[in-house]
Amino acid sequence: MDIDFPLVLVVLTFATGLIWLADKLFLRERRLAGSRASGNAAGGSAVEEEEPKEPYLVDLSRSFFPVLAIVLVLRSFLVEPFQIPSGSMLPTLEVGDFILVNKYAYGLRLPVAGTKVLTVDDPRRGDVMVFKYPKDGETNYIKRVIGEPGDRIRYKDKQLFINGEPVESRFVARLPPVELRREDLGEVEHDIYLTLGRPGGSGEGEWQVPEGHYFVMGDNRDNSNDSRYWGMVPDELVVGKAFAIWMHWKSLTSLPSFDRVGGIE
Repeated sequence: MDIDFPLVLVVLTFATGLIWLADKLFLRERRLAGSRASGNAAGGSAVEEEEPKEPYLVDLSRSFFPVLAIVLVLRSFLVEPFQIPSGSMLPTLEVGDFILVNKYAYGLRLPVAGTKVLTVDDPRRGDVMVFKYPKDGETNYIKRVIGEPGDRIRYKDKQLFINGEPVESRFVARLPPVELRREDLGEVEHDIYLTLGRPGGSGEGEWQVPEGHYFVMGDNRDNSNDSRYWGMVPDELVVGKAFAIWMHWKSLTSLPSFDRVGGIE
């Protein structure tokens, strides 16, 4: 069973915060009053008053609340780490890449609910974007933004068209079983893979991107489950913009590597 980490983080933060606040406002004073009463009953008025020991739960909450609150703010509104689980974004992102996602790039959203409370910018063509899979609204996906609202997208014989214009790409290398090409999405140039010997009929079609939605594709064009098959990404499911690789760790049987550290094209 998958653990909803954002929900767990929110619950723990609020729980520890409430316990700490309740102790500060009410419980601590009751402990002090009880301690004074005990001291007076024992005839210890001349003895220096000592702070009664905090209950274990209160001590734990006071220690963990600041840490949890900082993690919640950073993860929800600024930067969130993700690991790449599949090869759909090859060659840009490899299986085992640990990436950083800018949560602020497209606006501030409430944790768990995902409701946008402040708009900063919109996803742009060429961005590598993390979003919730539209079919379940929960699973994190990462693809490249190809179509913005209002765009007309066509994919035919492994050629991409945007608003009737073919997207330029140039041959870089033949790396069986794939061909490496350099694609130009206006302000963004990036590498893509095309599988050698595979017919171009897979994922072909034409789509009109409605308002508030985005058309996304993987850079590993013949091995990507994307908008060609399940449709557009609505704005409310956008998580953030991937901007950097900070570590590569393919499996538990291998050692972490920092050879791929750097920005994401």
